[in-house]
Amino acid sequence: MDMDKSNKRFWERFAFLYTGFMKKNDTAYTELCGYIRKHLTHADSVLELACGTGQLTYRLAGEVNAWTATDFSPKMVEEAKKQGKEANIEFGVEDATALTYNDDSFDVVVIANALHIMPEPDKALSEICRVLKQGGLLIAPTFVYDGNYNKLLIWMMEKVGFRTFHNWKARELKDFVTSYGFTLVSGEIVKAKPLDECILIAHKK
Repeated sequence: MDMDKSNKRFWERFAFLYTGFMKKNDTAYTELCGYIRKHLTHADSVLELACGTGQLTYRLAGEVNAWTATDFSPKMVEEAKKQGKEANIEFGVEDATALTYNDDSFDVVVIANALHIMPEPDKALSEICRVLKQGGLLIAPTFVYDGNYNKLLIWMMEKVGFRTFHNWKARELKDFVTSYGFTLVSGEIVKAKPLDECILIAHKK
């Protein structure tokens, strides 16, 4: 089976459980939003990729002018719409590797905890670079294999169909992103579960 189709099928099946599953990470997402919020302004037009069921969307949309929240799973988007209402949020189904937006459309692109679970993150970065305005900001918190991590939990997740395609360390992630037209701003590593997280911030060159 094609990796992209298999991956999408997993997230489609998992969508109705995702919000409840992620509630145990509410504290971690609140902390993550604190890092992201520092880099947003009220004038920004933001594109969020891999929004899931809106864990970041509703916490951050009020900080900016317009927030476009997207996921490649229609069922994830359906579930996200049920979680709240904000006047400046627009939801859509988008494949991060083949975006439908025009060049230079957004001030900021947020893609949280997703690059490592994409079969082709290189295509996603190329598309992100295309739709970002010159000097625009990429915010890409990503789980990395630095320090200790819960091998048992990762094994159990893989058994139910969760796939990790890229086991980057923080330095490898930074090198990967900067090879696709970005200049690194920061890449702080914070403790998270099941892996530590690199809060990667980069400018489009």
